[in-house]
Amino acid sequence: MKPSEIVPMAEAHVAAVAELEKACFSAPWSEASVREELTNPLSLWLVSLVDGQVAGYVGSQTVLDEADMMNLAVAPRHRRQGIARQLVEALGDALRAQGVQSLTLEVRASNEAAIQLYRSLCFTQVGRRPRYYTKPTEDALILRKEWKL
Repeated sequence: MKPSEIVPMAEAHVAAVAELEKACFSAPWSEASVREELTNPLSLWLVSLVDGQVAGYVGSQTVLDEADMMNLAVAPRHRRQGIARQLVEALGDALRAQGVQSLTLEVRASNEAAIQLYRSLCFTQVGRRPRYYTKPTEDALILRKEWKL
């Protein structure tokens, strides 16, 4: 496994992030939507680079002292290498440094691999959103992690 470098998303990463959206999600964000996050003052997006190429990314939006993780994806060929964990941990570190006290996310109820990852990172289930996802329709589990600053 090659180590990845975690850096803030920049314009140079947008096209690759949008391609990963299409590869990983049934309702992907458009390239324009991803690009808009670069100028959104509430957003923090990080990318994982392996050999200079985008291997994964995570995006969040923060209001006051609470953040919501919008997207997390790792390219299929880079999965099971700890990149998703690195991204979530780096996001948490960056958010805590900004004074954020909690991170919330939704995950498909059937996505056992992601749920196991989040639980191993001390996220707890705080709710459920019926029929939150489409293509296919599925409930979302709402998970949250809080930090004492």
